[in-house]
Amino acid sequence: MKKLRWAMEGEFWELDQSTPKSLEGSARAVPGNPNPLGISRGTRLSRPKQIDFMQRFMATPFLPSFSAGTLQLQRVLPFQFSGDWFATLLGQFNVLKFVSSLKQGELSKSRCLHALRDKSLYALGFCSELLFTDDDTLLLSYDSYGHNNTSRKKAVFCHKFPNHNFTLEALWPGLFVDKCGNYWDVPFSMAADLASVASDSGPSYHLTMHHNSGLPTQFEGDENSSAVPASLLPGFSLKNAVAYKKNVDIWRSKAQKLKMVQPYDIFLSSPHVSASGIIGAAMTASIGDNSVRSPVENDSDGSTGFHLHAADIKSSFSADIFGSVAFTAQHGNFQRLFSDLTRFHARLDFPSGSKFLSGATRLAQDYFNSQRPSLETVQAVCPKVFFSVQQQIAGPFSFRVDSGVVIDLKNRDICAHDSVFAIEYALQVLGSAKAVAWYAPKHQEFMIELRFFES
Repeated sequence: MKKLRWAMEGEFWELDQSTPKSLEGSARAVPGNPNPLGISRGTRLSRPKQIDFMQRFMATPFLPSFSAGTLQLQRVLPFQFSGDWFATLLGQFNVLKFVSSLKQGELSKSRCLHALRDKSLYALGFCSELLFTDDDTLLLSYDSYGHNNTSRKKAVFCHKFPNHNFTLEALWPGLFVDKCGNYWDVPFSMAADLASVASDSGPSYHLTMHHNSGLPTQFEGDENSSAVPASLLPGFSLKNAVAYKKNVDIWRSKAQKLKMVQPYDIFLSSPHVSASGIIGAAMTASIGDNSVRSPVENDSDGSTGFHLHAADIKSSFSADIFGSVAFTAQHGNFQRLFSDLTRFHARLDFPSGSKFLSGATRLAQDYFNSQRPSLETVQAVCPKVFFSVQQQIAGPFSFRVDSGVVIDLKNRDICAHDSVFAIEYALQVLGSAKAVAWYAPKHQEFMIELRFFES
């Protein structure tokens, strides 16, 4: 359910998504652009710590990743200065570029050595994590890329309150990805985030302050006709969202599990059928060039809502309500070697309640007036659809598909959107952890990750 919750959260505030484009293994979604379901990121280990874990306990000397026709191998060198201070040096080697350079001439030992001296094959990243207290963490990272002589810096401070999480983050440059899969560099990006601790049911809220400085550019000089997303332009924004969530168990198995056999994942050990619903409101205030269009107004679906724009002082305010309904069904306890896990998620998102209510009102008027509703009116009440299917292959291995569904009534077309295919290996000894190898056809990206407490 966490993945589906992240998909909804991405409509209103920035979330990370996994990507092999950078050494840290993540990019921030453009405000108002939800992440693909299969690569949405919640709280998890930093990329260097993931690689270090796999090197130590999963016999993985090098971790591969693929992006834009480039195959890379990564390895981490850890430094444990004390129990509260952990640092890593992450190295990356461009395999395909190295092989291509060897094909340009006669293969020899001297040519191989000469090719290996090409600094454009390498990237290095230094990351330091300092634990001040059990509730306070500081992360500093510096990444350097040899192929374009650029560097990326990042500083993140996290504090855990009893019922809230606070995060202060600065990136220069900040890497963002829009809904079309285009990556953007923002020269300087800073955000302060306060969120209530997520719960299965009950109220929650999220407050974010975001500042961008400098004109965004396309990542590594990519060339396409896409316009710069307005929310990435220089300026300051304040976002707030409040929501109420309710979970209902329709059916849950009371049959006894296999004795003396630990499930491969304790969170996937109970067959059940359940449903959940969310309703809430989101508000955004912007000052600067980023106020030209609000995230709601910029939605390609034509979402409306309350919106004020003062062009003279470059400021805007927008507000809207949202809702979501999810359904989950699971068969099996994930204990046996075969055919003991089949899991299905479906979620219907209504990111703009005002748009839905407007469409529903027009439908009601057409019905009472005995008129045939237009396709645009019907389209206005159609939700965004996400689904996820997971099937056990053998033992701890399972196959998973996460995807959105686009319904175009005008062209009578229904198609999958932002699909992500993954092979998951459950780490039984850790209770609920897994190594995930995923591929996103739209982004043409492949990556191996370590994820905890995710279902």
